[in-house]
Amino acid sequence: MAIPLSVLDLAHVWQGASSADALRRTVDLARRADAAGYRRFWVAEHHNMASVASTSPPVLIGAIADATERIRVGSGGVMLPNHAPYVVAEQFAMLEALHPERIDVGIGRAPGTDQVTARALRRDPEGLGVDEFPRHLLELMSWLGDNRLTEPLSAHLAATPAATSSPEVWLLGSSGYAAQLAGMLGLPYAYAHHFGQLDPVEVLDAYRSRFEPSPVLSEPYPMLCTSAITADTAEEAEFEAGPAKVMALGMRANKREPLVRPEQAAERGFSELEEAMLSQLPATKFVGAADEVVERLQKLVAASGAAELMIAAATYGAETKARTLEQIADRW
Repeated sequence: MAIPLSVLDLAHVWQGASSADALRRTVDLARRADAAGYRRFWVAEHHNMASVASTSPPVLIGAIADATERIRVGSGGVMLPNHAPYVVAEQFAMLEALHPERIDVGIGRAPGTDQVTARALRRDPEGLGVDEFPRHLLELMSWLGDNRLTEPLSAHLAATPAATSSPEVWLLGSSGYAAQLAGMLGLPYAYAHHFGQLDPVEVLDAYRSRFEPSPVLSEPYPMLCTSAITADTAEEAEFEAGPAKVMALGMRANKREPLVRPEQAAERGFSELEEAMLSQLPATKFVGAADEVVERLQKLVAASGAAELMIAAATYGAETKARTLEQIADRW
């Protein structure tokens, strides 16, 4: 039986387009994913990046949930060091109240930006330390109804006055630390294979090996997120992947520019050194004809034991991205 498919989107900004354009495209893509049968649609949190318009997941989640009917909607993820846990709990409790049993709160521990921007977000240098992350995560879980703190939080604080359901809490990461913490807390875990350099088989094994049943999950539930771009032919897919390759090289040089057109990427070209570098990046691993890419994705799922697969596609064209999702869903 095929495992469920889900979507991660960053609301990429195209060269010459606006943030509003990027956000509208993300909402439209969520409608397409909903119609194609995807289980969930997550949006990321990134700050001060010219290439990404998804800066506030709760705001975008609300717009997507309003525009869709069935699909679960969530954060992939909220970077907890940037926020007070109580504020995040309030935001997602409200989203859950508006859209019962459709909201996910995926939590990460990286700031998702540079240190200057991180300080502007939190303003408290003390709050930027990852050492506090487990405690802040437990506080957030407690306010959302999963209280496992040895010293309970104040009874006078509640994320919402009268909850009838709770959002699903996930732990996200690209390291063994997050995988093991998710296992120890009995939470579902999503591995960021679209940029993480670790072997996904080893990471998900680490999660399963440390898993302890919890009030929210009786057995491990690992999800794998990977990049993919498909087309009718391998040549067409490689052409459409050009903007993602330019962006990936730019990020390695600390340049986060808007996505260029595929024609511009083709005209730019890539040196042998750049091609060698790109071949090692997870973001370029699954590019090709749809049948071939789906076969390789299925092999990855079988090897890793993932319970769910999340697809991220960094393309310039809206139809190109929707086509990737629909081609994968049709063949899955």
